[in-house]
Amino acid sequence: MTAGEPALDASSPFTLPGFFAALADGELLAASCRDCGQVLVPPRPACYGCGGRRLEIESQPKEGAVFSFTAVHAAPPELEADVPYVVAIVELDSGARLTGRLEAAYEEVAIGDRVRLRTRAPSPQEQQLALDHERDWPVHYFDPAE
Repeated sequence: MTAGEPALDASSPFTLPGFFAALADGELLAASCRDCGQVLVPPRPACYGCGGRRLEIESQPKEGAVFSFTAVHAAPPELEADVPYVVAIVELDSGARLTGRLEAAYEEVAIGDRVRLRTRAPSPQEQQLALDHERDWPVHYFDPAE
């Protein structure tokens, strides 16, 4: 974010509504800190690495590698029918990390596996978990890369 930039509002990519609006349009955005190089996905108006505010929005690749993963066996009641499911931290090809559901069986996942980010509309069960203003935000998840 640079000096003279307009105040933050819901359309700003530095906010979650702005981030999810871009994601709905097919673009994954991050904020890159010009002070320490930290990449923040989703973008924030201040760096959680150094506290700096010299951030710029950058488009991110939608491919990366599994950095870490786990199986969820105890889900909220709305998602109990989905258990077990895999949640992974993915290191994107840019070096930024993003957490999301991985559409693969736990036994078939390994650290370093290549994956690709996808989006879809939230299911009725996921909408029940969302706040009113989040109900139409796209859900991001990862598929094994082909």
